[in-house]
Amino acid sequence: MRAVEVRANTEAVFQVFSQLGGERGWLVWNAAWVIRGLLDRLVGGPGLRRGRRHPTELLPGEAVDFWRVAAVQPPALLRLRAAMRLPGRARLEWQVLPKDEGVSQLVQTAYFEPRGLLGLGYWWFLYPFHRVIFSDLVRAIAREAEQRSSSFPGRGGP
Repeated sequence: MRAVEVRANTEAVFQVFSQLGGERGWLVWNAAWVIRGLLDRLVGGPGLRRGRRHPTELLPGEAVDFWRVAAVQPPALLRLRAAMRLPGRARLEWQVLPKDEGVSQLVQTAYFEPRGLLGLGYWWFLYPFHRVIFSDLVRAIAREAEQRSSSFPGRGGP
Protein backbone atom coordinates (compact mmCIF):
# COMPACT_ATOMS: atom_id res chain seq x y z
CA MET A 1 0.00 0.00 0.00
CA ARG A 2 1.15 3.48 -0.84
CA ALA A 3 -0.54 6.67 0.34
CA VAL A 4 0.19 10.25 -0.68
CA GLU A 5 -1.40 13.60 0.04
CA VAL A 6 -2.53 15.37 -3.11
CA ARG A 7 -3.26 19.09 -3.42
CA ALA A 8 -6.31 18.43 -5.58
CA ASN A 9 -9.92 17.53 -4.95
CA THR A 10 -11.12 13.92 -5.12
CA GLU A 11 -12.67 14.37 -8.56
CA ALA A 12 -9.37 15.53 -10.07
CA VAL A 13 -7.45 12.63 -8.52
CA PHE A 14 -10.08 10.07 -9.58
CA GLN A 15 -10.03 11.46 -13.12
CA VAL A 16 -6.29 10.77 -13.43
CA PHE A 17 -6.21 7.16 -12.22
CA SER A 18 -9.45 6.24 -13.97
CA GLN A 19 -7.93 7.25 -17.32
CA LEU A 20 -4.84 5.00 -17.10
CA GLY A 21 -4.18 2.39 -19.75
CA GLY A 22 -5.15 2.16 -23.39
CA GLU A 23 -3.56 4.67 -25.76
CA ARG A 24 -2.75 7.00 -22.85
CA GLY A 25 -0.57 4.45 -21.11
CA TRP A 26 0.35 4.27 -17.43
CA LEU A 27 2.16 7.62 -16.79
CA VAL A 28 5.40 5.87 -15.75
CA TRP A 29 7.40 2.85 -16.86
CA ASN A 30 5.36 2.46 -20.06
CA ALA A 31 8.08 0.24 -21.57
CA ALA A 32 7.76 -2.11 -18.57
CA TRP A 33 3.96 -2.30 -19.01
CA VAL A 34 4.45 -3.08 -22.73
CA ILE A 35 7.02 -5.80 -21.93
CA ARG A 36 4.64 -7.29 -19.34
CA GLY A 37 1.90 -7.28 -21.97
CA LEU A 38 4.15 -9.03 -24.50
CA LEU A 39 5.15 -11.67 -21.95
CA ASP A 40 1.50 -12.23 -21.13
CA ARG A 41 0.65 -12.78 -24.81
CA LEU A 42 3.51 -15.28 -25.09
CA VAL A 43 1.87 -17.46 -22.42
CA GLY A 44 -1.62 -17.14 -23.90
CA GLY A 45 -2.94 -14.12 -21.99
CA PRO A 46 -4.60 -11.01 -23.46
CA GLY A 47 -1.51 -8.79 -23.26
CA LEU A 48 -2.16 -5.12 -24.01
CA ARG A 49 -4.22 -5.79 -27.13
CA ARG A 50 -7.51 -4.99 -25.42
CA GLY A 51 -6.72 -1.36 -24.64
CA ARG A 52 -9.85 0.30 -23.28
CA ARG A 53 -13.34 0.89 -24.63
CA HIS A 54 -13.35 4.62 -23.87
CA PRO A 55 -10.51 6.97 -22.85
CA THR A 56 -12.34 8.50 -19.86
CA GLU A 57 -15.26 6.24 -18.90
CA LEU A 58 -15.08 2.91 -17.08
CA LEU A 59 -17.73 0.30 -16.43
CA PRO A 60 -17.49 -2.81 -14.24
CA GLY A 61 -16.33 -5.84 -16.20
CA GLU A 62 -14.67 -4.04 -19.07
CA ALA A 63 -11.03 -4.36 -20.06
CA VAL A 64 -8.23 -1.93 -19.34
CA ASP A 65 -5.26 -3.50 -21.11
CA PHE A 66 -4.59 -6.78 -19.23
CA TRP A 67 -6.87 -5.79 -16.32
CA ARG A 68 -10.62 -5.97 -15.79
CA VAL A 69 -12.61 -3.36 -13.91
CA ALA A 70 -13.80 -5.11 -10.74
CA ALA A 71 -15.35 -2.00 -9.17
CA VAL A 72 -15.64 1.66 -9.99
CA GLN A 73 -17.25 4.22 -7.67
CA PRO A 74 -16.58 7.78 -8.85
CA PRO A 75 -14.97 9.83 -7.40
CA ALA A 76 -13.63 7.52 -4.72
CA LEU A 77 -12.59 4.04 -5.90
CA LEU A 78 -11.25 2.03 -8.82
CA ARG A 79 -10.40 -1.65 -8.40
CA LEU A 80 -8.85 -3.65 -11.22
CA ARG A 81 -8.32 -7.40 -11.25
CA ALA A 82 -5.65 -8.99 -13.40
CA ALA A 83 -6.85 -10.75 -16.53
CA MET A 84 -3.26 -11.68 -17.39
CA ARG A 85 -1.84 -15.13 -16.88
CA LEU A 86 -0.34 -15.31 -13.40
CA PRO A 87 0.54 -17.96 -10.82
CA GLY A 88 -2.04 -16.42 -8.50
CA ARG A 89 -4.61 -13.63 -8.37
CA ALA A 90 -3.74 -9.94 -8.56
CA ARG A 91 -5.65 -6.70 -8.01
CA LEU A 92 -4.70 -3.07 -8.23
CA GLU A 93 -6.80 -0.51 -6.38
CA TRP A 94 -6.94 3.24 -5.94
CA GLN A 95 -8.98 5.03 -3.32
CA VAL A 96 -9.17 8.78 -2.91
CA LEU A 97 -10.40 10.33 0.32
CA PRO A 98 -11.13 14.01 0.96
CA LYS A 99 -8.97 15.66 3.63
CA ASP A 100 -9.06 19.43 3.77
CA GLU A 101 -10.57 21.75 1.19
CA GLY A 102 -8.76 21.04 -2.09
CA VAL A 103 -6.62 18.31 -0.52
CA SER A 104 -7.10 14.55 -0.88
CA GLN A 105 -5.46 11.36 0.31
CA LEU A 106 -4.64 8.91 -2.50
CA VAL A 107 -4.20 5.28 -1.47
CA GLN A 108 -2.89 2.78 -4.01
CA THR A 109 -2.83 -0.90 -3.09
CA ALA A 110 -1.49 -3.82 -5.11
CA TYR A 111 -2.68 -7.25 -3.97
CA PHE A 112 -1.26 -10.61 -4.97
CA GLU A 113 -2.46 -14.01 -3.76
CA PRO A 114 0.18 -16.50 -4.88
CA ARG A 115 -0.76 -20.00 -5.99
CA GLY A 116 1.84 -22.58 -4.97
CA LEU A 117 5.59 -22.31 -5.05
CA LEU A 118 5.58 -20.82 -8.53
CA GLY A 119 3.35 -18.02 -7.25
CA LEU A 120 5.63 -17.33 -4.29
CA GLY A 121 8.67 -17.32 -6.56
CA TYR A 122 6.92 -14.97 -8.98
CA TRP A 123 6.03 -12.59 -6.12
CA TRP A 124 9.52 -12.46 -4.60
CA PHE A 125 11.28 -12.20 -7.96
CA LEU A 126 9.15 -9.26 -9.11
CA TYR A 127 8.72 -7.52 -5.77
CA PRO A 128 11.71 -5.14 -6.22
CA PHE A 129 10.43 -4.08 -9.66
CA HIS A 130 6.84 -3.69 -8.47
CA ARG A 131 8.01 -1.64 -5.52
CA VAL A 132 9.66 0.92 -7.80
CA ILE A 133 6.98 0.91 -10.50
CA PHE A 134 4.02 1.26 -8.13
CA SER A 135 5.77 3.93 -6.01
CA ASP A 136 6.50 5.95 -9.14
CA LEU A 137 2.93 5.42 -10.36
CA VAL A 138 1.21 6.78 -7.24
CA ARG A 139 3.48 9.84 -7.27
CA ALA A 140 2.81 10.43 -10.98
CA ILE A 141 -0.96 10.23 -10.42
CA ALA A 142 -0.68 12.77 -7.59
CA ARG A 143 1.54 15.07 -9.66
CA GLU A 144 -0.80 15.02 -12.66
CA ALA A 145 -3.89 15.63 -10.49
CA GLU A 146 -2.15 18.63 -8.90
CA GLN A 147 -1.15 19.98 -12.33
CA ARG A 148 -4.70 19.61 -13.63
CA SER A 149 -6.13 21.29 -10.54
CA SER A 150 -3.73 24.22 -10.70
CA SER A 151 -4.79 24.75 -14.33
CA PHE A 152 -8.37 25.31 -13.18
CA PRO A 153 -8.41 27.72 -10.21
CA GLY A 154 -11.35 27.18 -7.90
CA ARG A 155 -11.54 23.45 -8.70
CA GLY A 156 -9.44 22.13 -5.84
CA GLY A 157 -6.11 23.66 -6.73
CA PRO A 158 -3.85 25.60 -4.37
